Amino acid sequence: MDMAPQRAKALRDSGARQRLTAQDWAEAALAAMGEGGLAAVAVEPLAARLGATKGSFYWHFANRDALIDAALKRWEEIGTEAVIAEAEAEPDPGERLRVLLVRATNRSAADPLDVSLLATAAHPRVAAALARVTARRIGYVAALFAELGFPEDEARRRGLLAYTACLGHTQLGHAVPESLPADAARDRYLDGVIETLVRPPNGGEGSDNERI
Repeated sequence: MDMAPQRAKALRDSGARQRLTAQDWAEAALAAMGEGGLAAVAVEPLAARLGATKGSFYWHFANRDALIDAALKRWEEIGTEAVIAEAEAEPDPGERLRVLLVRATNRSAADPLDVSLLATAAHPRVAAALARVTARRIGYVAALFAELGFPEDEARRRGLLAYTACLGHTQLGHAVPESLPADAARDRYLDGVIETLVRPPNGGEGSDNERI
């Protein structure tokens, strides 16, 4: 089941029990973005799904743009910073890379939010958030490659390669999910991707196809 409807239901249920917070509204807006893109962020439908009134919205936000900004900030927190924090619990940089890749592919398969935001990248607010998130994610992954001993330029190149591979996996997972491996084959595939990414230059190139 997609995370967006689950998140919306949890917010609706919590809203019935207590006063809604700005974060509740931001997460409801994220759920709407995942389901219908930026156009789905509208005050009245969000109030209805939260079991609230428009007065609750205007208590926290001056207008729709303020809500979009808050939602995008929340996306950065839960979709980037929280994932990085989870990976940081692993002391080995290679294993951290694996945690990131597995967590990102699991999350993207369950939640269409990243795909929806990429599709609305022409919107200035979304574009700014995407730029911040992309720089943060690539920078962090590049730092992992540097910890693994790669020179700065090579670490940056591999960080970019890892991130673009993850984005491609995300897009394909929602457009043509049957084209991707599943279950145990998926785990072997991800291990092969990581093995390829961390392999030193000119080291064992002939075995790439076998490992992936």
